Amino acid sequence: MVLQLVYGAVTTVIPIKYWPHALVISTTLAVIYAYVQGRQTTRERDLHARVILLTGPFTPLGLVTLTALAKRGAHIIALSPYSLSHPIPSLLLPLIRSTTNNENIYAEQCDLNSPTSIRKFCTTFLTGQETRLDALVFAHEYPSIGRIWFFGGKARHDKEEREQAQRETSSLASFLLTTLLLPALLVAPVERDIRIVHVINPFYAAALPTFPAFLNSTAASPPLSQPLIISEGLRALRAVVLSRHLQRILDSLPNRAADPKSKSQLSTEPHPSNILSVAACPGISRRDTVAPFLGANENGWSLAYLVLLLPLFLLTKTSGAALQTLLHVLFLPTPFKRAQAKVDAAADEERKAEEERVASAEASKVELEGDEEQPRRTGTVEVLKPGALYRECAVVPLDVPRPPAPVVDEKNRKGTAKKSKDDAPETALEDDEDYGGEAVGRAVWEWYEARLKTWEALDAARVKAAGETTAQEKTEAATGTEETSVAEMQDEQAASEPTVSAQTP
Repeated sequence: MVLQLVYGAVTTVIPIKYWPHALVISTTLAVIYAYVQGRQTTRERDLHARVILLTGPFTPLGLVTLTALAKRGAHIIALSPYSLSHPIPSLLLPLIRSTTNNENIYAEQCDLNSPTSIRKFCTTFLTGQETRLDALVFAHEYPSIGRIWFFGGKARHDKEEREQAQRETSSLASFLLTTLLLPALLVAPVERDIRIVHVINPFYAAALPTFPAFLNSTAASPPLSQPLIISEGLRALRAVVLSRHLQRILDSLPNRAADPKSKSQLSTEPHPSNILSVAACPGISRRDTVAPFLGANENGWSLAYLVLLLPLFLLTKTSGAALQTLLHVLFLPTPFKRAQAKVDAAADEERKAEEERVASAEASKVELEGDEEQPRRTGTVEVLKPGALYRECAVVPLDVPRPPAPVVDEKNRKGTAKKSKDDAPETALEDDEDYGGEAVGRAVWEWYEARLKTWEALDAARVKAAGETTAQEKTEAATGTEETSVAEMQDEQAASEPTVSAQTP
């Protein structure tokens, strides 16, 4: 009876002659949806006893990242923009602890819009008893900043200025956290692999044509008025170049112990760092990438987002699908670990072969001749590429344009070359030409340093003004209290004096 009712309802909506068409359409939509969700990582890793610092933990991508890492046993320090008594961290964190059976999930309040708050957190962390860090995941850089605006005028100009300042603040927060926590990473044991992951938005390619203009700008230059997608792409491309240049700096540092067999204290051979800096692009996510453009955020929904919800459901990623690339860069073995594993495996096989040879010789007392040892076959295993950009669980080759070289006269060419050789530092970074090369990376690094000074100066002035305002309010409150006390005392004295009545003669 039930099947007959279902069959009648289905045939009423879709007649039998249209069933092949419906099957083709549904299959096509399923294929499109599966393709849009992207690749899934095939790697897995046990994260027990690994300490991971996560920013942006309460964004859609941050929540699924927090849950995925907690399920694998990671010790997570989530930097919360809210106070710890706020409903969001006070309700979500106990829920994640209970669902993942992981009690090592902690939140620390740190306002990434304030360098004073960032320095306070880093000082507290570095002066504590436990300063171990195995990964820094900057997930706060991924959500889109800005809303599509269909009107012009001063309101749009003010809106673009606020959004541009917010983009710079998001980038500078990652840079400041990295530089402040880097001393704790450099003193870690060499055997420990440490990862710094910048999670970026997918619009980096849109900023490639305008990137030379950004490189030619100075810290005092006013921000250029650009379309929303290009502004977002410039923020992502900066993070990619910064990540690659940070890897060059880390590889140039003497972070390896000296060889005891060597006569010199420091080895002259280059050694890759055990700290790996990479950029991960999760792709176009429905909640983190598109929803902010349409005005949908944690405060509420927008009509445009509700109207486009069905197409967005089909053509954009879920937060779980966007997480795969981030998990891939966290789970891949590092080159150092892979090389160490190969050496250990070869040593174990040689030891086993030697034991078998000795046992066979003792048993037969006959030496076998002509037996050649078969070469050991090792499979190709993907390792994490330092300083690379990952998207869809694969390395993305990106040709970042370089600014034009300055024109030098023929007469001064020799003198300039000689001067550059004399003034060149001994520890010059090698130009690998990845993502624009060392020159582009140095220019972006200097831009971060210059903007960081301006940002910290503005924040110091804001904190000083806020302190003066608070002190003035306290003074006014104390003065008002004193005046009230004096008035009350006068009233009490007047009430306590005896009333003198006039007497008639």
